Amino acid sequence: MKKLYFILNLQSGKATISSKLAVVIDMFTKAGYEVTARPTQERMDACAAAKYACGQGFDLIVCSGGDGTLNEVIQGVMRSEKKLPIGYIPAGSTNDFARGVGIPRNIIDAVQWIIDGKKYPCDIGSFNDKFFTYIAAFGAFTEVTYETSQQVKNVLGHVAYVLNGISRLKNIKSYHMKITYDDEIIEDNYIFGMVTNSSSVAGLLSLNDFLLDDGLYEVTLIKTPGNPLDLQRIIHSLLNIDIDIDTAYIKSFRTSKIRFECDDELQWTIDGEFGGAYKTVDVCNNKQAIELMADR
Repeated sequence: MKKLYFILNLQSGKATISSKLAVVIDMFTKAGYEVTARPTQERMDACAAAKYACGQGFDLIVCSGGDGTLNEVIQGVMRSEKKLPIGYIPAGSTNDFARGVGIPRNIIDAVQWIIDGKKYPCDIGSFNDKFFTYIAAFGAFTEVTYETSQQVKNVLGHVAYVLNGISRLKNIKSYHMKITYDDEIIEDNYIFGMVTNSSSVAGLLSLNDFLLDDGLYEVTLIKTPGNPLDLQRIIHSLLNIDIDIDTAYIKSFRTSKIRFECDDELQWTIDGEFGGAYKTVDVCNNKQAIELMADR
C-alpha cells in the first residue's frame, strides 16, 4: 500500500476542509493509500512537515490550504534530498495557483483530480534562499494582499486600479534599480515589477496561462512616470494590456535568471504572501524541480 502524508491547514479560508475531512481520507484510502494526517500548528509548520515526509518513506504529499500553505510545502520539498510529488487541494482565501493550473475549487473534485492524476514536472523559482511557485513582485500594490485584487481580472489590472486611486504623482513610490539578466544590464526608476511563470504577454494571471515546465519566467517592469499624462498612459495600457502595451513604460521579457539591486531595502510579495525586504534579490528558475499531481 502506498503511503500518503496529508498536510492540512485547518485555519485556511473558511476551514472548509474540516467538514469534509472524513470523506477525503476515505477517498484516498479507497484509492490504495495509507493516509497520515498532519494539521499545521503555526507558520512554516507545513514546510517542516513536508521535509519530514520526504525523509520518512512516503510516496505522496497532499496539502490542503491556500497558496501560502502550498508555498510552505514546496519550501520543504525543495530543501529535501528526496523530492516527493505534491497534490494540492485548494481550500484557502487565495488560490491563484489552483486557478492557473485548472485544479477544481470543489474539495471532493480536487481529491479525485489527485487520485486520477499523473505526475507533471513543475518549475520552481529560487528567490534568494526561498522558493516560489508562480509570482514574485515588488512595488505599487504589493503591500496589499491578493484578496483585494479578485474584483479585477488580473494582477496588472489591479496595479492600474491602485495607480488610478493615487491622486498625485508624488505619492507613487519609486525605486531606483539595477537589473541584470542574460547579457543585459538595465538601470532605471520603477514603480512595479514581477516575475511570473505566466505565458501571456506582460504576465496576466488567467486560467491556463501558466507554463510550469519550460524553464523560463516572464518579467514585467513598469517605469516611473515622469508626469501625470505619462501616469494616465500607463494606467490605460495596463487596463488594455492584451491589445495595447506601452513599451515606453512597460517592459516585458523572458529569462531563466535575473538579479534585482535596489538602493534601499525593497519589500517583495511571494505567491501572495509577504516575502521580506531586500536590497539585492536573485531569482532563478529551477526547471522541472518538483512533480505536481494533475489530471489533464
